[in-house]
Amino acid sequence: MSRTPIEHPVIAIAGLGIESSTFSPARTEAPAFHPQRDAEVLTRYPFLADGKPLRAAADWRGALVGKSLPGGMATAAAFEELSADLLARLAAMPHLDGLWYDIHGAMTVEGIDDAEALLLRRIRDVIGPDVMVSTSMDLHGNVSRELAHRSDLITCYRMAPHEDHMETKERAARNLVRLLHSGADRPIKAWVPVPVLLAGEQTSTRIEPAKSVYAAVSEVEAADGVTDAAIWVGYAWADEPRNRAAVVVTGPDENAVAAGAERLARGFWAARRDFDFVAPTGTYDECLDAALASDARPYFVSDTGDNPTAGGAGDVTWGLTELLARPEFGDGGPTVIYASVPGPAAVAAAVEAGVGATVTVTAGAEVDDRHAGPLTMTGVVHAIRHGDRDAETEVVLRVGSVYAILTKLRKPYHHEHDFTDLSLAPREAAIVIVKIGYLEPELYAMAADWKMALTPGGVDQDLVRLGHRRIRRPMFPFDPDMADPDLTARIIPASTEPLSGADE
Repeated sequence: MSRTPIEHPVIAIAGLGIESSTFSPARTEAPAFHPQRDAEVLTRYPFLADGKPLRAAADWRGALVGKSLPGGMATAAAFEELSADLLARLAAMPHLDGLWYDIHGAMTVEGIDDAEALLLRRIRDVIGPDVMVSTSMDLHGNVSRELAHRSDLITCYRMAPHEDHMETKERAARNLVRLLHSGADRPIKAWVPVPVLLAGEQTSTRIEPAKSVYAAVSEVEAADGVTDAAIWVGYAWADEPRNRAAVVVTGPDENAVAAGAERLARGFWAARRDFDFVAPTGTYDECLDAALASDARPYFVSDTGDNPTAGGAGDVTWGLTELLARPEFGDGGPTVIYASVPGPAAVAAAVEAGVGATVTVTAGAEVDDRHAGPLTMTGVVHAIRHGDRDAETEVVLRVGSVYAILTKLRKPYHHEHDFTDLSLAPREAAIVIVKIGYLEPELYAMAADWKMALTPGGVDQDLVRLGHRRIRRPMFPFDPDMADPDLTARIIPASTEPLSGADE
């Protein structure tokens, strides 16, 4: 039965987002989510600015949206604090027609499995069963049967790196508005869990086979009877039963969404052995040797194991320790930039000494000391910068020919200005080492050559050696010779109906 068209629906926006590595000893507290509330929420989305067509198409109400840098699992207290605030704001709103649930999909909370589905269940208890919910996610999120069930529309990014992140959010909001304007009934959802769990660096859409696998998404979406199609790679560095790849196709035609979901799931499964790292890989020493032997400048090396944008603690000192032990990088050696290691006391000492001073400081390994201990360095303070949103305070310490960035709090380095703001010239450096996996677009464009170092840390790229215990088995690549799985589409009931069937 069709619903009554709503000319100017009231739509709330809410969500919490983080990638949480369960293999990192770090914990994430509530302030790390930088929560925005009420009208401030709308400022996150350029397509909801005053004068934009989508802004005028509905009465948008911000509840609470908080997004953290990836890191360790969220504490139970942080989740309860933020959830309670979000739910109270929703409860205070007038009758809602829709809710846009803006999440990441890989949030692990102490003592809780499938935190996003739990939060959406609580949201449903507040807003009622008749409100249409559109969920937008990162493709490195996880889609359990319950999350798909409690959402009416659900989608994710189609690019890795996520150059389409804002386009995806706009699509989720626009599809919700169209659904409410049309008065159409709740879409049908076809969900297929795919027993594959791979790192993002192995599934970049820049290269094959992910490029072709994801190209099929828009083809399925264009079919009659389909509203949206999505493939989730899943999040590799958490150990929960929901962690795996998944496909969801939504639309008004059950046959069309089922056929589309099965096509995408079969394509992903068929390509599983062809996925490979987005760049040449090697040990750390092999990557440094290659950089030194190359004429390509700047030569980028990804220190992948402690990538803070994948869930690493960010303060593993192993990479910088090994770098400073190399004799090639003493005084007069090739210029190397290393980003970064947190060390609040080291930063404070450098700030007190001032630019140009020689200091001896100790940094790192306050959170993750499993691979190397705190690192003591003597060097010249090259730069100091205050006021960064993530790091708060940054300093650059020159040790021999290495310019090591130290931070008060952990920070990812993805943009050229992250370096130039610190009086560093990455384009003129011989080697730039960044705690990252695949290079973000600006760094990728800047790199004359590039290798990924398979280094230790909470987001180790060697998934099999990490020690997953709770994922559903069999799972590729943990069980490389497993039989072909059942990739038949599961039709998920509408969110107003009881959830049937196991979360296979």
